[in-house]
Amino acid sequence: MPNPSLSSLELLILSLTKAEKRFFKLQSTRLKGSEDALFIKLFDWIDKRKKLEEALFLKKNPNVKNSQLSNLKAHLHKQLLQSLRILNPDKDLDLVIRNHVDHSILLYNKCLYHDSLKQLRKAKKLAVKNDKTILLLQILEIEKKLALKLIRPDMEKKTDRISRESEQVQQKIGQVYQFSNLFNRLYAHYVHTGYIRNSEEFERVSKQLKGALPSYEEKKLSSDEKMYLYSALVCYYYFIQDYTTGLAYSKKWVQLFEEEPGYRIAKIDMYLKGINNLITGYYKLNMYNSFVKHCRMLDEIYSEHRSRLTVNIRLQLFKYLSTHELNRYFLEGKFREGVTAIPKIAQELKRFEGKMDLHHQMIFYYKFVCMHFGADQYKEAVQWLNLIINNRDFDLRSDIQGFARILNLICHYELGNEDLVEYSIRSTYRFLIKKEEVNLYQRHILSFLRQLPFPSSEALQEGFLMLLRQMKELKRIPFERRAFTYFDIISWLESKIDNRPVEKIIQKKASRFIHKKTMVQQ
Repeated sequence: MPNPSLSSLELLILSLTKAEKRFFKLQSTRLKGSEDALFIKLFDWIDKRKKLEEALFLKKNPNVKNSQLSNLKAHLHKQLLQSLRILNPDKDLDLVIRNHVDHSILLYNKCLYHDSLKQLRKAKKLAVKNDKTILLLQILEIEKKLALKLIRPDMEKKTDRISRESEQVQQKIGQVYQFSNLFNRLYAHYVHTGYIRNSEEFERVSKQLKGALPSYEEKKLSSDEKMYLYSALVCYYYFIQDYTTGLAYSKKWVQLFEEEPGYRIAKIDMYLKGINNLITGYYKLNMYNSFVKHCRMLDEIYSEHRSRLTVNIRLQLFKYLSTHELNRYFLEGKFREGVTAIPKIAQELKRFEGKMDLHHQMIFYYKFVCMHFGADQYKEAVQWLNLIINNRDFDLRSDIQGFARILNLICHYELGNEDLVEYSIRSTYRFLIKKEEVNLYQRHILSFLRQLPFPSSEALQEGFLMLLRQMKELKRIPFERRAFTYFDIISWLESKIDNRPVEKIIQKKASRFIHKKTMVQQ
């Protein structure tokens, strides 16, 4: 999230590349005719110091009055945005189309209607080709105005055509909005609580889906409509942990882009999101070969288009590639190897500080925790757990926050901090009740930990065996099964009972499962 201590102007300047800064300085000097322009001085000051510090700036620049500073900052911000638009006209298709539309409006205002129409046709051609329906509606509105200025014998016929097109586009936009609004509502629910927790929640979310979906014939939908429909359905089925159906819609989503290669660049963010959901489905279903194949595909896209990617898309790819890099180690059970990847990813997280949302930031922290735990590195796991538990800004993913507290107790148990475990159990239980995250899985673990210290090693072993039996029973119950997504407690208990590292237990299971899945996929 943006750094609250910095203004939007400061954040904008800090986000600029060397090439963008150089172009801005050249453009501004040329326009103003003097390198001493006040807003350039302000730019140089912030660029050098990484912060404005208004009082100091005014002291060092006595020719700038305090009353001028607000307008000066606004002017600099405006000039920077204009400079970025001039420098990057072809990197975003929406900007390319809008440039044609802007030129058309400028020519229209000059009564150069024929030239205005030429620009509009260029914009319309790109909008139609790339399914930019919202921009197309604006283009059609300008086309209506031009039709009234360019009086011709076929004027009535043309206005009828434009009206029909407008109605079709409006209908299409209506469906797109309904599908995208549904996705946003489902995703917002997921970010707040995580996966569906119980039958009541399942009924409520399913009712929300059915009530929000308009009647449609899938074959008749445009690519844009299908894309947003599939995104909503993938979100829903992953939300309720029906990964098989979610994976099927993810395949349909990606297939849209395979059928229309030009569509990939126009909607690259949705293309990448579709591939990411496809990989997520393969990961959740332990389909190792398909998982690795599509991770490679995502990496190739990054390598092929690296020079043309915006910072936003680079961040998106970093999240996807880094998440699945960690997921591959989880699938293989290679925790000690996976731990070596954490410093580089953590460094990139630092580089994207102020740009990444808190939700994904917390997911990375939790994955780091699980990787260290699997490698028997409990102190390191606790360090990352503290970032989740002690951050009061994380008023989201109550599921992860709840399981982080459970894992924290288990880590301190492994570290021999039994007094700390006993002290923390009560606060953990209060948190789970407050967040409505108390389930049988957590009750059984807390009940086990409350018995610390066990009177003898035999009693401890019996406690582990009892907890293992309880967990195996829970795994058969649909909504209780959700808990095992966050922490493989069964493998941990087996490691304690057999006195073997948890990594060895999970590796053996992973090897057997990957071999079995590979045979099925072949």
